[in-house]
Order: sequence, then structure tokens, then C-alpha cells
Amino acid sequence: MKKITVIGAGSWGTANAFVLAENDHDCLIWARRPEQAAEINEMHTNSAYLPGITLPKNLRATSNLEEAAMHGDMLVIAVPTKGIREVCRQLNGMALNKKLIVHVSKGIEPDSLNRISEMIAEEIDPKKRKAIVALSGPSHAEEVVLRHPTTITAASTDLEAAQEVQDAFMNHYFRIYTNNDMMGVEIGAALKNVIALAAGISDGLGYGDNAKAALITRGLAEITRLGAKMGANPLTFSGLTGLGDLIVTCTSVHSRNWRAGNMLGKGKSLAEVESGMGMVIEGVRTTKAAHQLARRYDVEMPLTEALHAILFENIPPKDAVDKLMRRLKKQEVEDLFGNE
Repeated sequence: MKKITVIGAGSWGTANAFVLAENDHDCLIWARRPEQAAEINEMHTNSAYLPGITLPKNLRATSNLEEAAMHGDMLVIAVPTKGIREVCRQLNGMALNKKLIVHVSKGIEPDSLNRISEMIAEEIDPKKRKAIVALSGPSHAEEVVLRHPTTITAASTDLEAAQEVQDAFMNHYFRIYTNNDMMGVEIGAALKNVIALAAGISDGLGYGDNAKAALITRGLAEITRLGAKMGANPLTFSGLTGLGDLIVTCTSVHSRNWRAGNMLGKGKSLAEVESGMGMVIEGVRTTKAAHQLARRYDVEMPLTEALHAILFENIPPKDAVDKLMRRLKKQEVEDLFGNE
């Protein structure tokens, strides 16, 4: 049994805490709002994010971040990408003692173009952390808490740390692999949200399976092309945090990025979609970062370019699709590996 803290009581943070508590760890979850922490402690529910689910009775919650941080030898950070730096700065101000830091968020910071592990490394003093591990893969919180079979990856440059996370989380319905290509895992996890937005737009426009299959396939080509140029292992993108994550986020109504794209395809504005979702749409922020990465590394990413035009340049979705279809002829294999 380990003492583990989950920082963030959204749907995915709560699902991770659910697994850890079921594995008999002493798990404490931090909720920003005191009333949410009280609901988890008293009712054993988190109705705002996982309605109808009863949480393990041994899972406890607090709204005191310092209490949460000091509890766990392993800290699982489960806040949206835009909140990573703020939370890590607060954690860095505490007397942490070599904590193993795990993050389960998926995104890239615009402008700095830092991956989440890089943001954590910048904000938390090396003396206060043991290692950083990214836990990622095709996983809807709504299915994990129903104990449906789920398989994801623990990635770190420190393989022993990844194995420690693997041991803490793994059970009969939650299988964990390890991977030392942390860059590739984080890139795939972030950029699949961009393609999921595009897939939702395609469905919202009324296009069928042909269009979605093309989006997923060419989306994987874009992610692989960029990742390889950045130094990641191209094979990582054929795994759980590449192809696996693309499939689950591009095809499921559980995916908030797909749902957001679907509303955009049906004619809603980005402002209307964001106000109506009630949860962070990571793909919007990541589209901006991916667009910047494509320019920095001189990598052609036409799907990302089209989505950026829809989100930030007021280009109608139908016009963006028409422009994609009129692109110059290419040879598929050469295009996959970046011979433009």
C-alpha cells in the first residue's frame, strides 16, 4: 500500500483516484471547491463529473492543497494544461520531500511549446521531486469507473519510476505498459485532441465513415511527422498514445474534443461551444501550440492548419474541408515520412 495524492477532482482525476483506492492504496484527492470535497467524503460521489457512480469508501478528499501534497509519496497531477504551472508553483512552495510526480493531463503549452513534463520540471525544484512520469493512453473516465478493460502507458526517462507507477495502478481492468519515449507519448497524447476536434467537425458537417477514416489516418501521419522531427521514436505513435488515443477520441461521444468539434461542424461558434461545454476543451489550446510547432520545425500539417483556420481565423468548416481536398497530389508513403 502506498500513500498517493491525486491533484484534481475532475472526471479523469477522480477515475484515477477510483483505481488507486480500489487497489487498496491510501489515496487522497484534492478538489478545488470545499463542497466537492465534502460530497466525495460524505456521499462517496462526484456528481458534477461522474454522475451515477459510487466511489470507493476508502477514497478521501480535501480542498487543502498543502494537506493533499504532504500526504502522498506519489503525486498524480490531473488538472487541465492551463492550470499546470499554477498548481506546480504552489506545490514548489511547500516542503516536499522527493515526491514521485505523475501527470495524466494531455496538452502542449502555446508560445513556450513545452510539454507537460517540461512545465513540471521548470516549476518544481529537482530537490523536491524523485522523477516525472506521464500516464497516458486511450481512456475515458466514464468507462474506467465502470471497470471496463482499459490499457494505457506509463512513460518516463526513469524506467524504475515508470514501473513504480505501473505497479501502483495496474489491476484486472486497468492494464499499464511502460515506455521510455516520454516525448513521443506526450506529443501523441496532446495532438490527438487536435485531430479529435477535426473528426467532430467532420461528423457535424454530416460526412461519413470515409471522411473520418481519412482524418484518423492522415492525422496520425501529421503527428508522426512532427514527433519524429522533434526527436521522438516514430514507433510510439503506432502504440496506445498514438493510434490508440486517436481511435478513442475521434470516434466516441465521451470525447469532449469530439463533442466540441461536432458542435462547431453544426454551425456553433467557438465561444458558444466553450461556454456550453462546462469542461476544458484541451484540443483548442493545443491546436494553437501545434500550429506553432509545425512552423518551428518546418513540418507540413494540413489538418492542423485547417483546424487553426476554423478556430482562430473564422474560416467556415466547409471551406476548410474543400481547401484540404484541393491540395496538390502526393505519394502517400513519401508524404508520411515528410518528403514534401
